[in-house]
Amino acid sequence: MNGYGLLSFGTCLVGERGLRNLEPEAATVRENGDTPCFVSDPNTEIALSACYGKMRFMKTWNAASVTATKGVTRLACVTAYDYASARLADAAGLPLLLVGDSLGMTVLGYDSTLPVTLDQMLHHTAAVARAARDAMVVADMPFLSYQVCEAEAIRNAGRFLQEAGADAVKLEGGAFRAGLVGALTRNGIPVLGHIGLTPQSVNQLGGYKVQGKSREAGERLVADARALAEAGAFAIVLECTPPDIAATITASVPVPVIGVGAGPVCDGQMLVMHDLLGLSEGRPPRFVKAYAALAETMSLAFRTYAEEVRDGVFPAREHCYAPRTPGPA
Repeated sequence: MNGYGLLSFGTCLVGERGLRNLEPEAATVRENGDTPCFVSDPNTEIALSACYGKMRFMKTWNAASVTATKGVTRLACVTAYDYASARLADAAGLPLLLVGDSLGMTVLGYDSTLPVTLDQMLHHTAAVARAARDAMVVADMPFLSYQVCEAEAIRNAGRFLQEAGADAVKLEGGAFRAGLVGALTRNGIPVLGHIGLTPQSVNQLGGYKVQGKSREAGERLVADARALAEAGAFAIVLECTPPDIAATITASVPVPVIGVGAGPVCDGQMLVMHDLLGLSEGRPPRFVKAYAALAETMSLAFRTYAEEVRDGVFPAREHCYAPRTPGPA
């Protein structure tokens, strides 16, 4: 076990720093040769023997800890697509990093999420997972990676955990997707649901439009959220709905509802990193708030660099290595 590794056994957490969430007199640690044995009861011993090899540590944020925030604290979530930005977001304390299929537009230059492939998502998820020490990494399952059949969906979702190092997957769809959510969670794959505006269904929806505006549509969204929660989703993304509908949905389910353009009453918020940092082209959606203007900063840096190279200003003396010392004649 490495780092701050923790293993969950029932209601207690076992790790290099001992046992948590147990009464002090019930938690004891003793040595068994070179291997620590963590004992929660004199008659029950949990031994971390050498046969386990290197054991994966549980990060601060996981499916259980995210669900536990319901009614306690709001979650600030963001998309991430690469190691460098994910490392900074994780260090800032953001609890959940979504490797969204929105990378099709923000990173790969497509005009929708539909062309994004499973291999592309695995590639970017692995980069983000390598950076995230505490944040939960959720991988978006791309179009046609889970719609064909349940067996294929389980296999593809499992690859995100096994090969890319994700902590969970996200898939779009409401009550009709509950059966698949249940199958995934029963097989040890945590699921983040997604209802409201579901970008993979943009052709069916007729564009990127606000959802749940009518009474009937709002009631369907409430039913969708309840079905996903009952099926085992640890949280639900709710995208582009009026705030009153979002408030009803948030109050209707026992898991966090993470809003994307769904108003302030949700249990958390999600922004695309490029929108948050002011890197997106064109007019951003109404619900976006840019917390930086990096497009301007980067453009100025590129222009200044080009000018200094052309003018012979860069590299200057301080950017050069010391001259070679002459050897003996």
